[in-house]
Amino acid sequence: MNHPIHIVFRLAASLLFTTAAAPVAGQSNSGASMFAPDQSITKVVVSGAVPDEASKSAILTKLHQVYGTTNVIDQIDVGGVVAPPNWSANVSGVLTPQIRSIRKGQLAINGTNIALAGEVSDERTRQSIATNFASILPNTYIVKDGLRVSVASQTLIDKVLANRVIEFEHASALLANSGKEILDELAEALKTVAAKRIDVIGHTDSIGLPARNLALSRARADSVKIYLVAKGLPAASIHVSGLGADQPLMSNATEEGRRRNRRIEFRIGQ
Repeated sequence: MNHPIHIVFRLAASLLFTTAAAPVAGQSNSGASMFAPDQSITKVVVSGAVPDEASKSAILTKLHQVYGTTNVIDQIDVGGVVAPPNWSANVSGVLTPQIRSIRKGQLAINGTNIALAGEVSDERTRQSIATNFASILPNTYIVKDGLRVSVASQTLIDKVLANRVIEFEHASALLANSGKEILDELAEALKTVAAKRIDVIGHTDSIGLPARNLALSRARADSVKIYLVAKGLPAASIHVSGLGADQPLMSNATEEGRRRNRRIEFRIGQ
C-alpha cells in the first residue's frame, strides 16, 4: 500500500500539503506517494496559512509546474503569520521536480529550519537531493536530512534471481536456455518496479587473459540487455558494463567458485 505524503510549512501557523492519488480501476483510493509521477495521477491538497497573497501565488505556481494545475487543490489561507525574509522564494525554490523521487515522506519547514524525510531508490539520489537543498537555500537555513534508501525494488529483483546464475554457452556471450528462462522471470519483475535505470554488470572467472575476460563480461552484459529489450524493457533504461574477473564472489580455485563468479549482476536505480 502506498502512503500519503505530507509537506508541512510551519510559521506561526502551518501550511500543510497532502496528496492522494486518483484511484486506478479495481483499486481503492488509499492514497499514493506524492512523489510518484509514474503511478496514478497525484492530487496535491495545499492547506494552512501563508503571510500574503504573493507567497500563496509563488507556492501554487511552483506546485502547478511540478504536478500540473488540475492536480493541485488549493486550501491556503492568507494572513495571520509572519515569515522570515524571502521565505516564499526560498520555499518555492526547493519545490522542484527532483522531490518527486521521494516516497512516503514529509517536508517540514519551521521558519529557517527544514526537516526532510522519506524514501528514495538509491544513495546517489539521496545525496543529490540533500546537496541541492543546501545549494538552493541560504546558509541561514538548517536542513535536517532524514531521507533513507528504499531497498524494495532491489530486494524484489534479488528474490527473483534467488542466487541463480544466468548461464552462457562456454566461452561465449550466447545465452544458454537456462539463462533465458531466468531472464524471462526477471523481465516481468523489472516491469513491475518501473525502474528508470537498470545497471547490468557482467563478471567472469579468472581463467584466461584479463583483457579477454573484460571484453567477454561486457559482451555478456550486452546480450542480457538485448534479451531484456526484446522482452519489452526500454533500452534507454538499461546500462551495461563489464568488470571481467576483478570482483569475484568466491575463490576461483574451485569449479563451483568459478561457476558462481561467471555471473550477471543487476542494480536497480530511480
